[in-house]
Amino acid sequence: MRHALIIAGGSGTRLWPMSTAALPKQLIPFIDGRSLLQIAMDRLEGLVPDNQIFVCAGESTRDVMLDKLPKLRAECFIAEPTGRDTLNAVALASGVIAHRDPDAVIAVFTADHLIEPVDRFQQIVTQGYELAERDDPTLVTFGVKPTYPATGFGYLQLGEPIGAAGRVVDQFKEKPDLDTAQQWLDAGPEKFLWNSGMFVWKASTVLGCCAKHAPDNFAELTKIFDAWGTDAQDQTLNTIFPDLPKISIDYAIMEPASTDADYTVAAVPMDLTWLDVGSWPAFAETVTPDDAGNAVAAGKAVLIDTTNTLVASEDPGHAVTVLGCDDLIVIHTAHSTMVCHRDAAQDIKKLHAEVKQSLGHEHV
Repeated sequence: MRHALIIAGGSGTRLWPMSTAALPKQLIPFIDGRSLLQIAMDRLEGLVPDNQIFVCAGESTRDVMLDKLPKLRAECFIAEPTGRDTLNAVALASGVIAHRDPDAVIAVFTADHLIEPVDRFQQIVTQGYELAERDDPTLVTFGVKPTYPATGFGYLQLGEPIGAAGRVVDQFKEKPDLDTAQQWLDAGPEKFLWNSGMFVWKASTVLGCCAKHAPDNFAELTKIFDAWGTDAQDQTLNTIFPDLPKISIDYAIMEPASTDADYTVAAVPMDLTWLDVGSWPAFAETVTPDDAGNAVAAGKAVLIDTTNTLVASEDPGHAVTVLGCDDLIVIHTAHSTMVCHRDAAQDIKKLHAEVKQSLGHEHV
């Protein structure tokens, strides 16, 4: 059967101070009153049944997620004792789903993307399911047309057509330097696409690939799978999972599989609007700007002689005022106020770490 898995871990430190340990970025209701995770779940409606939509996230978020996501079933929440990067999250969840359905085909999504239109998205994901259901072991990813020379995304080097809408991925290339990214952008979307971080595969295929290319992780994960559904499940998970080597699924599986004759890596182009809301500049793109290029997501705000500035506040009664400033990010919450230049937005995680060390956990 077809299943969907939303990976909703991650600390979201680049969206601090709104993103905190108690309310991570996936659950902040800052997109027209809805959270990114709620939007991700709504996007799957009609694609697979509700009881086949799984969320993998930290154990500490279980209660708040089940409270804020009425459609999420308790048995479909797969808890990580601690974050160990995407390979371990995906492999754990794939093994749990395979425990219920050995023939499972799993589409993997992230909880921090905005994708429109939804009907076209579902058509493309269906094409991905069809490719993954082939007899040959196939790992399907979804590619997005690059719009600038991004150095923070993985790239897909495209080869021959496969299936109705796919392309073989000749090589999966992670996070290039700026000059290389510009070369790939100039080569055009027929040669290179951004990797969206969304995938489809049979559970048996991804677990087999994990066994081959990440054997140390897989050997320990197998102990968890063997204990699943028994009285030893929680103890085994809590003992083994926190010590798994941290590595992303891109580095651990997708890169080596793209040059492995035993597997086919295929890309389905996503010809739609896609935004990774992983930073405050990206969030600003979700807000209609004023004539000066300011994006205001606050109940009360006054900006004078100010341009290209983002103002966001979680308190509709709190006034935020900005005078004579350009290219700033101003974020207000009940516990913290953060101001930085737009060019420093990628370093907010460093600020987050310093605040945690200097001021304590109550501010992060």
